Amino acid sequence: MTEKDIEDFFIHKLELLKYSYRPDIHDYEALKANFRAHFDALNAVKLTDSEFSRLLAQIISPDVFASAKHLRERNSFERDDGTPLHYTLVNIKDWCKNTFEVINQLRMNTESSYHRYDVLLLLNGVPVVQIELKSHQITPRRAMQQIIEYKNDAGNGYNKTLLCFLQLFIVSNQIDTWYFANNNLRHFHFNADERFLPLYQFADENNKKITHLDAFADKFLAKCTLGEMISHYMVLVASEQKLLMMRPYQIYAVKAIVACIHQHCGNGYIWHTTGSGKTLTSFKAATLLKSNPDIDKCLFVVDRKDLDRQTREEFNKFQAGCVEENTNTESLVSRLLSDDYADKVIVTTIQKLGIALDDEGTTQKGKKRHYRERLKALQDKRVVFIFDECHRSQFGENHQAIKEFFPNSQLFGFTGTPIFEENASYQQIEGQQASYKTTQAIFQHQLHSYTITHAIEDRNVLRFHVNYYKPEGNPPKKAGEGLAKRAIVEAILAKHAAATNDCRFNAIFATASIDDAIEYYALFKELQADAKPLNIACIFSPPLTSGDKAQNSNISTLVNDLLQEKEDNKHNPEQKKSALMAIIADYNARYGTNYSINEFDLYYQDVQKRIKDQQYPNSDLSHSQKIDIVIVVDMLLTGFDSKYLNTLYVDKNLKYHSLIQAFSRTNRVLNDTKPYGNILDFRQQQEEVDTAINLFSGQASRAAQEIWLVDKAPVVIEKYQTAVQALESFMQKNDLAVAPSEVANIKGDKARANFVNLFKEIQRIKTQLAQYTDLTEENTATIEQILPTEQLQGFKRSYLDVAQRLRELQGKQDESVAPEVEQLDFEFVLFASAVIDYDYIMTLIARYSQESPEKQKMSREQLIDLIQSDAKFMDERDEIAAYIGTLEMGKSLSVEAIHAGYAQFKADNFARVLRDMARQHGLDAVALQDFVAGVLRRMVFDGEQLSELFAPLDLGWKLRGQREQALMVDLIPFLHQCAKGREISGLKIYEQ
Repeated sequence: MTEKDIEDFFIHKLELLKYSYRPDIHDYEALKANFRAHFDALNAVKLTDSEFSRLLAQIISPDVFASAKHLRERNSFERDDGTPLHYTLVNIKDWCKNTFEVINQLRMNTESSYHRYDVLLLLNGVPVVQIELKSHQITPRRAMQQIIEYKNDAGNGYNKTLLCFLQLFIVSNQIDTWYFANNNLRHFHFNADERFLPLYQFADENNKKITHLDAFADKFLAKCTLGEMISHYMVLVASEQKLLMMRPYQIYAVKAIVACIHQHCGNGYIWHTTGSGKTLTSFKAATLLKSNPDIDKCLFVVDRKDLDRQTREEFNKFQAGCVEENTNTESLVSRLLSDDYADKVIVTTIQKLGIALDDEGTTQKGKKRHYRERLKALQDKRVVFIFDECHRSQFGENHQAIKEFFPNSQLFGFTGTPIFEENASYQQIEGQQASYKTTQAIFQHQLHSYTITHAIEDRNVLRFHVNYYKPEGNPPKKAGEGLAKRAIVEAILAKHAAATNDCRFNAIFATASIDDAIEYYALFKELQADAKPLNIACIFSPPLTSGDKAQNSNISTLVNDLLQEKEDNKHNPEQKKSALMAIIADYNARYGTNYSINEFDLYYQDVQKRIKDQQYPNSDLSHSQKIDIVIVVDMLLTGFDSKYLNTLYVDKNLKYHSLIQAFSRTNRVLNDTKPYGNILDFRQQQEEVDTAINLFSGQASRAAQEIWLVDKAPVVIEKYQTAVQALESFMQKNDLAVAPSEVANIKGDKARANFVNLFKEIQRIKTQLAQYTDLTEENTATIEQILPTEQLQGFKRSYLDVAQRLRELQGKQDESVAPEVEQLDFEFVLFASAVIDYDYIMTLIARYSQESPEKQKMSREQLIDLIQSDAKFMDERDEIAAYIGTLEMGKSLSVEAIHAGYAQFKADNFARVLRDMARQHGLDAVALQDFVAGVLRRMVFDGEQLSELFAPLDLGWKLRGQREQALMVDLIPFLHQCAKGREISGLKIYEQ
């Protein structure tokens, strides 16, 4: 089917779903007129022309987040006579009662080109959903890329028209359908260092995917369903100014809770795996209950120690101070007793809730508190409690108190690791037995499940690679038995670069006790003394020694669930306190901070932030400001999320849910440079891992093992060999030798596209293998034999050459562009080294210039080859190579001189090219240089300024147009080279 066939069928489908098709709306004037009519009707008003113009000026904003808020709120507007008009853009009380319309082939003129939008869905005339369609043979990712390009175009409709209210984009080739939320550009782009946009596929309650456009329309685009999706199941994250769409399983969980409350059928729990967004789901469930007339109060209860700074800020924006000031329980009690509608839903911490229900105790000023007595007015009310993580130690203590005090309450718990009979009792503290009630005993009914097995299959979380470390030459250790600490540190230092993809990611080191953590920290300092050290941090709860309890009142609630640390701190607390003070002092010296043990919470937050700051390339934030490994005992092993953490080192006995929670710190999805979560276990706990997988998989154990764990190294090496053989076969079929130099002789874009896909698969598998920490010498030799490093690097360079050429063809809407090229999905991040950055290259060039030819460790050709095979230098590699060609060996230039020399070389080259171009086209060289410099400074191409360049030549309009066109043939590739992949607004119109 053609794209037009699919569009026609889709519009007919929407008409069957009772959308009104408006074939008369094809331009912006018609769209505005339709919106105006709906606005007047909804708000019972008749705006004058000037009022309508002012209204549009007020509501249209390039800020997607601000527009999303405006769409959902009641707003005010001053009419011409000075009277206020309170209005809404859509019916926000009942989204089903809006008018639902569909339009297609809307065209808008931007500053540089015409944009065409396939299908738009309107609510009361407001465009809220855009659907971009492709034919069967084109991947929907190309439609997504087209939307990105439209948003990057100057003066685009998303910024300057009613399209600013778009909430969702849907892309489909009829067979495969995806959707994603609109966002400001910082959350809405492709590049080599980020994962692509958060994409969603719809699914039913049992997680069966619904991908065909027809079935998707039935399930997702029915009028009331769409209204519900936008009004209830989109989340506006204020701290990041970002729109999030809830995933299908999150939506079904919220609906199950709402139904359980409505039917008054007891308690319930949601089993959603770690990493699936439980906090978002539970928080959204709580906020949606605000309008539920069946309940009097809803408390959303979180454990404060699990919240990083960003999550705290988000909750505190919903309700000021709700997850701060742990000792200030008075605010919680006041909100509970308040009749204000704003206080119907309350976000609080489990620590505050415990204090509020405690009949004993005094305030900080020594007065007896009477919280429980004051709260008796609520005893007969229907109160709902939603626990973000329902198996904390405090919860066990508070559960009975809640049920006794609130007999009409309903309790709902979210957990990624339920407590079953098998794991209700296990060794949580070394040498002591801990016990829990099962999840079912407390919460009665499982309302919805989304296990780690589901999440891995959906690619919402990653699989695990577990290396059960066995030291060479030693007698085998028993499971759970520790190795010598020095040997473990040496192993970590040897394997860390491989495990973390050359420090692109970072790691947690889980230790068995505070004493162990302190000893390991000292060993890292000792063993790294003479090397370029990894940045090691260490974090454990400070002991509350005599005289400083008041200062550390914040700590006692923060660490209440850290059972091992609480037990450890009973012994030699002063010694542990001194060690922690020294660790924090080292941290301050390394990072230029000024924390003290009395500000432990701030120190803890800063450690979390630096782990997440690994997202920045070293050009934005130097490696010296990041953390490579953080040594922990209990902290960070639950609740902490970072896409840039990929490795867990384990010298600690773990079982059941504690094992799954700890492992799950590593498996947040990023991109293909992070293929799995890496676990290096020094305690031989394979039996415990297998047991945990069986318990928490939600399905048959054999299938779960295959889903959860990556293949063993020999299996992946076989896949690598198959991928290389496929490339060899392709080259031979094209009568070419299997050599990087022969890639330039591939004929035709279709064949070049095949090469791109074949070699991308080779590099993807090689990236996986490079992060295996258990490769033997034989494995390494086999990998090198399959494709030698020098040849691999040569193919990388060829890949980047071909990819750059084909990328320029995509999106040109030229029938001569092969479909295989259109559907290519380049993955440049796989070809960018984390270690080889700009400064590193400049250092190598300096070293090259300082050594005489006979002492050269790297030849000129090898140095150029290294640069040309790294994606980070794709847009200036020829220029760097040319600069290296001008240098004399043995001239002994410093790094600073190399930097300055390269900058001068680029400036001279820039001026020379433009001088030659000006001479060829009869223009003033200085004027052309100023014009191009202005374009690159603003990243905007101004056609009027182009005409001014030719004004001194006094040409007729026809001849001037021809001369401008001839100049642009030479100027466009030069501008693209200078822009280094960035978009120049307004240039596309000259490329068509």
